[in-house]
Amino acid sequence: MDEREWLTERFEEHRTRLRAVAYRMLGSMSEADDAVQDAWLRVSRAGAGGVENLGAWLTTVVARVCLNVLRSREQRREEHLGVRVPDPVIDPESGADPEHEAVLADSVGLALLVVLETLSPAERLAFVLHDMFAVPFEDIATMIDRSPAAARQLASRARRRVRGQAPAPDPDLARQRAVVEAFLAAARDGDFDGLVAVLAPSVVLRSDGGVARARHSTVVTGARAVAAQAAVFGSLSPYARPALVNGAAGVVVVTNGRPLSVMAFTVTGGRIAAIDVLSDPERLARLDLTVLGG
Repeated sequence: MDEREWLTERFEEHRTRLRAVAYRMLGSMSEADDAVQDAWLRVSRAGAGGVENLGAWLTTVVARVCLNVLRSREQRREEHLGVRVPDPVIDPESGADPEHEAVLADSVGLALLVVLETLSPAERLAFVLHDMFAVPFEDIATMIDRSPAAARQLASRARRRVRGQAPAPDPDLARQRAVVEAFLAAARDGDFDGLVAVLAPSVVLRSDGGVARARHSTVVTGARAVAAQAAVFGSLSPYARPALVNGAAGVVVVTNGRPLSVMAFTVTGGRIAAIDVLSDPERLARLDLTVLGG
């Protein structure tokens, strides 16, 4: 086996982990795959001579590619003035694709990714690499041209924001689904009190309609304020298909074979703590919904 064949095999062994790193960094499976492919092109050109820890080195290469993407995205951020809901990973309610499960390990819900979108590129890199993949701060520091102490501070700042805005979901998927179904039933029936009962007092509703439909992008907080949107949810409920959205109970609203929105729910302590809605037609058209059948 020559060196290129050896490197190709080793890279494929690490591909799942590298996709997981890239998806947490970029919030888009397609962009994550592009970043991993870009990393492979760089690695194949440079070779791995003298590399002692191949896995750590490959993680560093992918992270640097993702950091460049995030910095470029930061320069274009003014194009999207509202909240940005990352690209969801959709699976049938019966269970997630094994490849998706591997990428989404550790409960990478959409609510968490929405919060990661609010971080600076350096904060996101420090938090994702250290807190999710145990990369030492000494290694992170070299990627962002900071000291290890500064990298630690970036991760700490990001961690506080994540803890405050992205609560951990209940692990019981059946319990999540029961709460979501109760919410949709109350919305369908116009039961305001029933809606408030299944919403956490500080629930947040985030909706991303895309750049062209900025007026449809909004953030609503508080149980009564979110419940007041019941007419919208109620009108959509006949078209809502149960699905797993980033591994959690969610729904995809489909009419005439065309997706209108993807709704992700974060259920914590038996109540809905966050609802994240993607209704951007351009991005919805790129999602693979064939897994839902029909």
